[in-house]
Amino acid sequence: MRYDYLVVGAGLYGAVFAREATKAGKSVLVIDKRPNIAGNVYTEEVEGINVHVYGAHIFHTNNKKVWDYITQYAEFNRFTNSPVANYKGELFSLPFNMYTFNKMWGVVTPQEAAAKIEEQKKEAGITEPKNLEEQAISLVGRDIFEKLVKGYTEKQWGRDCKDLPAFIIKRLPVRLTFDNNYFNALYQGIPMGGYTKMVANLLDGIEVRLNVDYLQNKAELDAIADKVVYTGAIDAYFDYQLGTLEYRSVRFETEVLDMPNFQGNAAVNYTDRETPWTRIIEHKWFEFGTQPKTVISREYSSEWKPGDEPYYPVNDERNGALYQKYKALADKEEKVIFGGRLGEYKYYDMDAVIASALDMCEREL
Repeated sequence: MRYDYLVVGAGLYGAVFAREATKAGKSVLVIDKRPNIAGNVYTEEVEGINVHVYGAHIFHTNNKKVWDYITQYAEFNRFTNSPVANYKGELFSLPFNMYTFNKMWGVVTPQEAAAKIEEQKKEAGITEPKNLEEQAISLVGRDIFEKLVKGYTEKQWGRDCKDLPAFIIKRLPVRLTFDNNYFNALYQGIPMGGYTKMVANLLDGIEVRLNVDYLQNKAELDAIADKVVYTGAIDAYFDYQLGTLEYRSVRFETEVLDMPNFQGNAAVNYTDRETPWTRIIEHKWFEFGTQPKTVISREYSSEWKPGDEPYYPVNDERNGALYQKYKALADKEEKVIFGGRLGEYKYYDMDAVIASALDMCEREL
């Protein structure tokens, strides 16, 4: 059997491309080295709860084209992301809003909150933020930076806030309102029945082979397709010949608890440096669960090493320059399309992955 396209990776990018290519009358084979489809958005049912196996995924977008597209394959609930920050047992509202400022400073009006932030920004003497620490202080003041940003961010990235680029925190939501919605997105929710079901709907009727490692069987797999859509790590594709790109990885400790409610919220971030995990996810609250038991996952951030699951690209100057060299090699591969978070070495939200795949489909098909 020969195929028009071999799609490497059954995550969001690969599934969207496979669906659109199939609709365009092309023959497609999808492979994945994991034993399951859906990549990092994979959900697994435990005690009637859809557990986000590779970390919390909350769909949010302002892109109507993407929303109209993905809602053909899943019905979404009205989940709103309103995380809570736990700093040594004190609870604060995330996003940073009037509840946060009231708890932190006792201020009551937006004017008082804005004045307090401005006063702390002036004290710090920051005009042009040069790193993440300066950027955060200029957005929310020193008190909030010290309690709610610094420890969490240093655990997440394994680096001092002074050594991280300012742009990482550009999307920090700061609101002088009581709005608890973390994402300022028009469309938001969780696919009912879990993400795996949504990806299965995208791949319906398409040939999928699991437990197949593309890079270990590259020659024979390349031989059965006219073109390859590759969504794995770009440096791995070229056998790390120019060096390895850096990622942060995440380790999860998941347990079933014989109680209906552990923390009362889907996500609680632990923002002090001493608590080893970055956050605890209680999965049932993504779908307003009423199950008698609950499932929680503690997340631990770690430096990536070969064999680990790569999660977040470390988008600093060194890695950016190295990626550009790999991209130059990728551009010479006439029969291969590199896409997705790992193929493009990009910190992508889910809607941006779908948008990128749809753009590629329009150009390619």
